[in-house]
Amino acid sequence: MSTTWLPCGEYHQNYEQDHAWFQTRFIQGKMILLALCIFIFIPLVADDYWLSVCNQVGYTILGALGVQLLIGFCGQITLGHAAFLAVGAYTSTLLILEFPWPKILLDWGLAYPISIVLAAVVAGIWSVLFGLPSARVKGFYLILTTMAAQFITVDFIITQYVSQIGGRGQAFSLPPGTIKIGPWVIDSDLKIYFVMLILVILCVMAVVNLLRSRAGRAWVAIRDNDISAEVMGINVVKYKLLAFFVAGFIGGIAGAFWISNLAAISPEHFPWSWSLWLVGVILIGGVGSIHGTIFGSMFMVLVMEVLQLVIMQFADTAIGERLFMDFLFLKEAAFGLAICAFMIFEPKGLAYRWWQIKNYFNLWPFSY
Repeated sequence: MSTTWLPCGEYHQNYEQDHAWFQTRFIQGKMILLALCIFIFIPLVADDYWLSVCNQVGYTILGALGVQLLIGFCGQITLGHAAFLAVGAYTSTLLILEFPWPKILLDWGLAYPISIVLAAVVAGIWSVLFGLPSARVKGFYLILTTMAAQFITVDFIITQYVSQIGGRGQAFSLPPGTIKIGPWVIDSDLKIYFVMLILVILCVMAVVNLLRSRAGRAWVAIRDNDISAEVMGINVVKYKLLAFFVAGFIGGIAGAFWISNLAAISPEHFPWSWSLWLVGVILIGGVGSIHGTIFGSMFMVLVMEVLQLVIMQFADTAIGERLFMDFLFLKEAAFGLAICAFMIFEPKGLAYRWWQIKNYFNLWPFSY
């Protein structure tokens, strides 16, 4: 049988083959088509509205990736992840607006890329501080400590103190031309789209490689049974804190990226409901799956956008106008209904359904 069709009759001969990114020419072909689609086809055919929707999907993926790492792979429940996105966003913003960068870095457009890295590190360290209770508590009590991160960080520190830096009040304005990468000013949805693609690809690759490392195996062991993991010699506290750092690091990247999509940044961009939204994304996409993070983000963003478009078609009617005015509440209701429906009818998420579809075609004609 041809080596382009795994798994029927083909077997890996060594560890390197077993962990290759693209194991067959068929998969390589699919990835080439995907790359052509997202890097060429979508930018050519999509208008600014749909590019902004794609950017929202990418932002959700970056935000949910850290939540997936904590909940899906390390078993540490978090309900305050929006706080770390806020830390990343505000750190990057303050570095760009307030830090006295050397002129050569400004001329080369390196201030924003450097601020993304520094914002990620700061968000990761801040995440570790709120991950420290995980050494002593878990479950319901850990949920409360992660919720505290949201209220302490966004509602208290950022709102009452950080937002007042420079006498700006509540919002930091980001004038046009502020966000630059090299010679390119990031001032359009298309440019933001390409920045988003690069960041999502880098973060997904980094997380996947981490999960295949010693740390990733330790996280899965802790998730399955932390007592057994400790008996086997795994430093449970160390790896839990490492998971919080990596999750916060990725959250910081997400926040630093998102300021490129905003004219001004304020605490209202990082409400506690966004933390719940990110947890809902991985529940719908599939807990413990990188594919689930991507599918869940696409599902939630696209469903809400389609719902809004449908309501706008009836905006001229009295009922349609009322629904449009109350869209925020309708969106939250749809979010809750989606979670309930998936928990009842598809508890393993969209990633499991995708796995079944792939197996059906890979194993055909013996799909049963």
